[in-house]
Amino acid sequence: MSKKKLILAALAVVLVVGGYFAWRILSNPALPPGFAGGNGRLEATQVDIAAKYAGRLKTVEANEGDTVDAGQVVATIDTEPLEAQYRASQARIREAQDNLRTAQAQVRVKKATLDYADKQYKRSQQLVKGGSVSGQEAEQDLAKAEAARADLVGVQAQVVRSQSSIDAETAESERLKAEIADNTLKAPIRARVQGRLAEPGEVVAAGGKVLSTLDLSDVYMYVFLPTNVTGKLSLGADARIVLDALPGFPIKAVVSYISPNAQFTPKTVETSEERHNLTFRVKLQIPNKEKLREYERMVKVGIPGMGYVQLDPSAEWPKNLQVRPPSEWPKLPEIAPASSSKQ
Repeated sequence: MSKKKLILAALAVVLVVGGYFAWRILSNPALPPGFAGGNGRLEATQVDIAAKYAGRLKTVEANEGDTVDAGQVVATIDTEPLEAQYRASQARIREAQDNLRTAQAQVRVKKATLDYADKQYKRSQQLVKGGSVSGQEAEQDLAKAEAARADLVGVQAQVVRSQSSIDAETAESERLKAEIADNTLKAPIRARVQGRLAEPGEVVAAGGKVLSTLDLSDVYMYVFLPTNVTGKLSLGADARIVLDALPGFPIKAVVSYISPNAQFTPKTVETSEERHNLTFRVKLQIPNKEKLREYERMVKVGIPGMGYVQLDPSAEWPKNLQVRPPSEWPKLPEIAPASSSKQ
């Protein structure tokens, strides 16, 4: 290769590197005093939807990228064996109820028999005094009354046993009904499906994950700030997040967490010099759930951006980081929501 070509190649490399750093400087203008910033990636809390009981997946009704609402059915597990047990339990309840009605009828009969035996014994006692009835006959009437009383106690105990059987079977039936309901998996929150971890026909264990979702109401960004900046930062401080996908549209955030321990800056920070410094991890939380929902289509885990914090509460945010009113935000096209089952 000639000397001239080497020089041209070197100039090309210098232009490319210089252009890159010029782009970084122009896209992230210098901050005024009282502010600091760092790059990061958007993150959201992951919520896994799992089976409470082991079983065979019947349906999975949400796909990757779908947005599901709280309470929406996202998967079902085959419940035919449980439904058979539930029907058997209901039959035992009806049988126990029949036994209870029979025992209650017997109680009424035994009470009538006891009342008659008591009256007969009292008459015999009066007749014994007049000599019309012997003492032996009176004793026989007393024995009949005592036997009737014992029979009454027996059928009353049968009533208690029948009622206990009904209570026990009702509890078992309610348990089965709840287990059947738990085999219909519903989204606990409004979220976006990140991945399907199981497919219809697969057998999942108790606690087996079926869907992985992202909580669209809990979105944040971690930035790494040097020690001299973090020392001036307080929890609850005003912050801004600017996504690469929405340049010029800062999102209001607050500092919700500051790591108590310093650490080496991760490799995602652009300059190698900064990666040799100790920094603190700072969490910028997006608090406005309503605005976040309006633009939740832009919420993608891993999307890069810049995070800025206000060190001096009296400092005014520069114009390029002032939050715009909702009317000035870009309008996003509507998309059909994920399909949901009848509940």
